[in-house]
Amino acid sequence: MSPAKLILVALLGSVLALPAGAAEVNAVASFSILGDIVARIGGNRIALTTIVGPNADTHVYEPKPADAQALHAAQIFFVNGLGFEGWLDRLVEATGFSGPVVVASGGVRTHTMDADGDQVTDPHAWHSLKNGLLYASNVEAGLCQVDPDGCPTYQRNAKAYADEISALDRQVTAQIDSVPVNQRKVITTHDAFGYFGEEYGVAFLAPEGISTDSEASAADVGKLIEQVRADGVKALFIENMSDGRLLEQISRETGAVVGGELYADALSKPGEDAATYLNMFRHNIELLVPAMVGK
Repeated sequence: MSPAKLILVALLGSVLALPAGAAEVNAVASFSILGDIVARIGGNRIALTTIVGPNADTHVYEPKPADAQALHAAQIFFVNGLGFEGWLDRLVEATGFSGPVVVASGGVRTHTMDADGDQVTDPHAWHSLKNGLLYASNVEAGLCQVDPDGCPTYQRNAKAYADEISALDRQVTAQIDSVPVNQRKVITTHDAFGYFGEEYGVAFLAPEGISTDSEASAADVGKLIEQVRADGVKALFIENMSDGRLLEQISRETGAVVGGELYADALSKPGEDAATYLNMFRHNIELLVPAMVGK
């Protein structure tokens, strides 16, 4: 049975319903990083379902019947946009969802990147904390739209969260500034850190394309190995939802050391180091800075 038919079958079954006394707004977020932002602003006024959970790959995700049930029962749907959720339109159409679809990346100054020879919009905008402020503002506006009575709560939560984001942005900038400019070079398993690099002045190189669904060619890997040797790149990083064997090959051939696991498209499991958007940033920067300087 096709995914679309499975979704329709699920909708003919039991529809998720909020129990008496539950939160005011039933919301759905497309993936874990955005889900955390929505949870911080919505607080206990919302009941939140996140479709793509921790350590999972949104690029290649296939929606399940439970996702369709959750969206069918929702009042608002938060998505990243910018082509990140390739399954998004199919899911909305199959469920008949007619509520607001809030594109959290709205207002971001985007840039394009090469993916298999094509120029595409880089969807990973959350890797700039200044963009994180835009995400939070868009989430606040969406919640106020569907729950005007709760708007003062959402505004207070968003203001407190924005203060935390801005403070962390200043810390990240200061930590990156401590690294000599010619050493701010990092290799990751796929090209997800373009906005981080642009915002904080770090050159990110990747053997794979913009999506984890892309595969690096032998020629591309060979060029990257030459560049690592020529530029003296010290920092190689695996991402939490990627296969690290390619970086291990580059490490063997260049002597550069794999410096740990970065979080790019998904948070860690609850209770681990990168279980929230801000902790993800803290985790990544604590690995990146020592690695770039060769510690």
